[in-house]
Amino acid sequence: MTAVTTPDVDAGAPPLGRRARALLLTAVAACAACGLVYELALLTLSASLTGGGITETSLIVAGFVAALGVGALAAKPLLPYAATAFVAVEVVLGLVGGSSATVLYVAFTFVGSSTWVLVAATAAIGMLVGAEVPLLMTLLQTGRSAGARDTGKILADLNAADYAGALIGGLVWPLLLLPSVGMIRGAALTGMVNLAAASIAALFLLRGHLGPATRALSSVALLLAATLLGVLLARSSDIEITARQRLYPDPVVHAQRSHYQEIVVTARGDDVRLYLDGDLQFSSRDEHRYTEALVYPALARDPGRVLVLGGGDGLAARELLRHPHVREVVQVELDPMVLELANTRLSALNGGALQDERVTVVTADAFRWLREYTGAGFDAIIVDMPDPDTPTLGRLYSTEFYGLTASVLNPGGLMTVQSGSPYSTPDAYWRTVSTVESAGLGVAPYHVHVPSFGDWGFVLAQAGTPATPALSANAAPRRFLDSATLAAASVFPLDRQPREMAPSTLDRPRIVDDLRRGYQF
Repeated sequence: MTAVTTPDVDAGAPPLGRRARALLLTAVAACAACGLVYELALLTLSASLTGGGITETSLIVAGFVAALGVGALAAKPLLPYAATAFVAVEVVLGLVGGSSATVLYVAFTFVGSSTWVLVAATAAIGMLVGAEVPLLMTLLQTGRSAGARDTGKILADLNAADYAGALIGGLVWPLLLLPSVGMIRGAALTGMVNLAAASIAALFLLRGHLGPATRALSSVALLLAATLLGVLLARSSDIEITARQRLYPDPVVHAQRSHYQEIVVTARGDDVRLYLDGDLQFSSRDEHRYTEALVYPALARDPGRVLVLGGGDGLAARELLRHPHVREVVQVELDPMVLELANTRLSALNGGALQDERVTVVTADAFRWLREYTGAGFDAIIVDMPDPDTPTLGRLYSTEFYGLTASVLNPGGLMTVQSGSPYSTPDAYWRTVSTVESAGLGVAPYHVHVPSFGDWGFVLAQAGTPATPALSANAAPRRFLDSATLAAASVFPLDRQPREMAPSTLDRPRIVDDLRRGYQF
């Protein structure tokens, strides 16, 4: 018995007119923009949820490119039904891509790991995007007798529309979608655009390529997908709040996403906590231990002019302003939203320090600011940066960065650096110590116990020989740190003795790898 196949109506469809071809290429550009936005959303979420290391980034980029090829090959059997297949691909792509950020975020918060979702979403989106080109190429050539030159022109037009759309998507995501609506809603809105482009193609441009039943089925599928994404958009805030709350032990009272990070404040009773990208920055119950240990050793020589790099919560500035000799503080913080938070919700904790007339607040990247700074030097420097668990933060723990800080430190000036836990992450701690030393500074490591963090370490540095951590005779009254406690802080137990570590540099950000290896007990 001979099998009989019934070809799709595509097989006998008339060629697309010039206007229809132009509109179809416009739809191609829109779909390409959506495809790139989906990939950028996955990259952004990876950075936000897992730190966005080189492994995750490579996995997304390389996996996406590989999936493009798989999708192109998988489209071969669909070429006789190019119009139907194209509409189906765009419906599924809009739905999968539009919901991918939500699924990834929820999986991370409920399961604790989202790598498998990241891999699956990357593969699915890449395969669907990869199937577009051969299907579109077939549509553009349907009903035409094209030679090699004409085929080349069609391919050039298709690639030009595809790449132009990718450029648009690459600009729209960081400049419009991410800052205005965030990752979850941004991906969902992109899915709606994807479905809109598919609707125009199915109901108008490819009308002659689809039979009545196929058009009706396509309309139902598009409407259903749009409805699902519409519900996702309407409920996205509830989904995000519910999922986010699972990440934090205390009720979330403030949450926002800046250009740089997710900022969350929790509160339970008198305990207020600040988190940046999920990492605890302080607890109001014991932050005085951390802040005093960071600030007061740098004030041992009664500085008049002090530089604070990081520390946008204003807690370090609060203690600096209590010292009678400090007449000027320059505060350099990257994120304006953190500064706004410090001056509003956190102002009771920092005493309104950043609004004091002695404080000059600079919103800038500390690395770039140091490179461009040409003013007077500083008598003391406080470096209070988040833990370097991403390459971006790793540059702020490099030999080059500490060399720049040393260049603006006056002779005889002291610098303190928050350096992580010598107990939980000893490699990262001693890496910081050796990196500061590699910038030509004498270093004195010390550590204290902060209940919210555990054993936490710092580095005191100055040009030349190391300085012994000490307190100024003029130091303001403190709640935790006294001379005996500071003297004991320089002693490390037998199970956490100093380690010789190669420095972390811009070329080799070793400290990022140290933190990615996790806690060591």
